[in-house]
Amino acid sequence: MQYLTKITARDLNVYYGDKQALFDVNLDVQKNQVTALIGPSGCGKSTFLRCVNRMNDVIDICRVEGKITLDGDDIYREGIDAVQLRARVGMVFQKPNPFPKTIYENVAYGPRIHGLASNATDLDEIVMNSLERAGLIDEVKDRLDDPGTGLSGGQQQRLCIARAIAVSPEVILMDEPCSALDPIATAKIEELMGELTENYTIVIVTHSMQQAARVSERTAFFHLGIVVEEGETAKIFTDPVDDRTRDYITGRFG
Repeated sequence: MQYLTKITARDLNVYYGDKQALFDVNLDVQKNQVTALIGPSGCGKSTFLRCVNRMNDVIDICRVEGKITLDGDDIYREGIDAVQLRARVGMVFQKPNPFPKTIYENVAYGPRIHGLASNATDLDEIVMNSLERAGLIDEVKDRLDDPGTGLSGGQQQRLCIARAIAVSPEVILMDEPCSALDPIATAKIEELMGELTENYTIVIVTHSMQQAARVSERTAFFHLGIVVEEGETAKIFTDPVDDRTRDYITGRFG
């Protein structure tokens, strides 16, 4: 059965020690679309993102209550392998973080540890295909043995995207992937997002409302740990239902 809704969150509450970070979040993420999460700093956007691939598991004081499903399957139920989940739900961080390895090895690392390539030829194919999908192949094909850390910031971020898609995820989470990049590199990443939705579902946290408007089909506005409003991006930006959404979008606070 094909799901149009890829991820659902129901009554999601997240605590860091005594501090509650998310309050009764209900949100659907549609398949093969870009969903943008907007809102002021500290409002819970990144916390929500980290719940979707269980990155919060590594934070001792974090407690997650409620339900998140991926294709209808509860990702917090007993018996779910968090490592396998993170192969299905890739993540690209705010600051490009290539491994201190060659460009080739950065992309080959995931398929190798997950056993996705049965031989060197298969691995080559996965690496080249991932670099091509990440829009990087033309710039690096003659220097795959160079260190990934030697690339420009924008290229490093696309290398991280190639690394994420090399394990054939279904979802790519992006936590402000362009905040450390110049406008030209940002435009390349944004263009890439549109192309990637053919094969992947993307959730992006962004502080840039212009970026959310450019790249996403749906937008959720977070404020003080709650989802104030969620819907089609065009409607959220032109005709929001909630005054708080309107005030944030027009720059009255944030």
